[in-house]
Amino acid sequence: MIITDNEQSISELSAKWRKEGLTVGFVPTMGALHDGHKSLVRIAAEASDRVVVSIFVNPVQFGAGEDLLKYPRTPLEDCRAVEEAGASAVFTPEPEAVYPNGFSTGIHVEGMTSLLCGAARPGHFDGVTTVCSVLFGIVKPHLAVFGMKDAQQLAVVRRMVTDLRMGIQIIAAPIVREADGIAMSSRNRYLSALERIDASKIFCGLKAAEQLARNGEKKCSLLKEAFVEAVRNSALLRVQYVETVDPDTMERVESVEERVLLAVAVFAGQTRLIDNILIQAEV
Repeated sequence: MIITDNEQSISELSAKWRKEGLTVGFVPTMGALHDGHKSLVRIAAEASDRVVVSIFVNPVQFGAGEDLLKYPRTPLEDCRAVEEAGASAVFTPEPEAVYPNGFSTGIHVEGMTSLLCGAARPGHFDGVTTVCSVLFGIVKPHLAVFGMKDAQQLAVVRRMVTDLRMGIQIIAAPIVREADGIAMSSRNRYLSALERIDASKIFCGLKAAEQLARNGEKKCSLLKEAFVEAVRNSALLRVQYVETVDPDTMERVESVEERVLLAVAVFAGQTRLIDNILIQAEV
């Protein structure tokens, strides 16, 4: 496996593969990788001939007071993990290489970036779309894999790729969970033992709402109440938002007619966790 922090090197490597008729898959990450990230790499490896993984803690998607400086960085472990999962190359640029002196372009997706996590973290998705656009331009992949845990990010990137005719297939990877149901996240390592126990109630709440829908309930307000009820008694959990939305547009949905995404953001102590479940209407 090739490891480089040089933009020209990774671009030339990808161009060489493309010239050889090979398909190039891409998995952008911020490092501190876990089994969820490894699943993205495996999916990319199954769908393409060569896989590039980027490891880059993107400063422009962190807001004031967020955890940029303390965000976990484990480069050696990360490289070993993605090699085991099937990566062909790892790209580890420095911030000044991604955003060189004079960089003054940003990508903004209107509408859906102002909702949910976009409302809670102003400017966050502009940082995501801008860095993805830069990385796509460097790697020039045929396809890229994003996790469903960040469902809003997935929808935003898909919208950008479609609108700007980037010609990249975006593949959604299922959420990977810990044994206690917590969605795998690099930020889970911030949780104390007690916070970890209570954080498992988030998935319980999502499953309770899903079961209610399976029993025939269509009112989204009641599905949201079922989630809130499941986490209500925890002194360590604080719900930031719980919403039912269209998984493609992030627009609010009031009734389960086809597919509805129940998306939540919950603080466990000082750690912000996001999660979701896709609810299908019962036929």
